[in-house]
Amino acid sequence: MSFYVYILTNPARTVLYTRVTNNLERRLHEHSQGLGEAGKFTGCYQCNLLIYFEISADAKQAITREKQIKNWARVKKEFLINTLNPSWKPIDLQTWSG
Repeated sequence: MSFYVYILTNPARTVLYTRVTNNLERRLHEHSQGLGEAGKFTGCYQCNLLIYFEISADAKQAITREKQIKNWARVKKEFLINTLNPSWKPIDLQTWSG
């Protein structure tokens, strides 16, 4: 099973939301529809654009990485995002080539 650490942003790119999941497609759907716990913060701040993700084979490793990223200053998070997605265009998992 894979685990994903992901970062979402809003259309203005002012909010960065970092979380972990074992099903990224399902979780993105929950965020976009404002469903459950996943939709509370992201719905309030219109934060549903996937701009970064990492894949991990281990849940503990993914959670550790999530906590690490959450504790970073915004400038460090921006640097991380720029390594994968320098244009900050929303990532469509169906067409993403990495």
